Amino acid sequence: MTGQILPYDVEGSGPRRALVLHNWFGDRTSFDPLRAHLNGDTGTYAFLDCRGYGEAIDTEGAFTMEEVAADALAVADDLGWDSFSVIGHSMGGKAAQLMLLDAPARVRSLIGISPVSAAGFPLDEASWALFAGAAEDPANRRVIIDTTTGGRYDDTWLDPVVKRSVERSSARAFRAYLDSWSRTDFHQRVKDNPAPVLLVVGAHDPALGAEAMAAGWLRWYPNARLEVLPEAGHYAPEETPQALAAAIEDFLAG
Repeated sequence: MTGQILPYDVEGSGPRRALVLHNWFGDRTSFDPLRAHLNGDTGTYAFLDCRGYGEAIDTEGAFTMEEVAADALAVADDLGWDSFSVIGHSMGGKAAQLMLLDAPARVRSLIGISPVSAAGFPLDEASWALFAGAAEDPANRRVIIDTTTGGRYDDTWLDPVVKRSVERSSARAFRAYLDSWSRTDFHQRVKDNPAPVLLVVGAHDPALGAEAMAAGWLRWYPNARLEVLPEAGHYAPEETPQALAAAIEDFLAG
């Protein structure tokens, strides 16, 4: 698949390069709290918007993980990067694995932040209705965000996250990505992949926490290790950005 260069911007100028892929509920601005804590002297981070999000909200596409991976590689080409790591948050973590499969000589390592596995994310009938309905109903988005952060936040924190999600994603793209990140399964293709992998999850994430990592990622990637952030749920880039930045930089320095 041929990718398209999507809107992106770069933080830092250091030698450790990483492409950064956002989650289902947020465009690249969801990483703004994290960016404030990254060391630009040691790392260079390229943050991009997936089709249907942020500055690419009107960009047409199939809205699949394969397309996200191809577009991200096009951005890497535009940057002139021959070697880099990929950081993916939630659905972005699933797309990151396809980048590794598509360009194994270029992708040095993966960092998954509460990442969806290569096998997807099974949802029962009620959960599917909740997630699919979130495309059009902000109340559904709020329930999902509240639940996956352990029900620990009040309106002051939840309202802006829901508002950004609605305003900075197209409902059509949002709904289409759900099919791709939750229902497609390519785990047989990643089994025993030797790439270095860091998995960073929140202790308060009931959906994609340590247990989920043990059931998938840690079984398939022999060089994967897990770090649990005790004060985070599913949205570590916004909940505990300083701790997440430290984990990322420590891994990239290895």
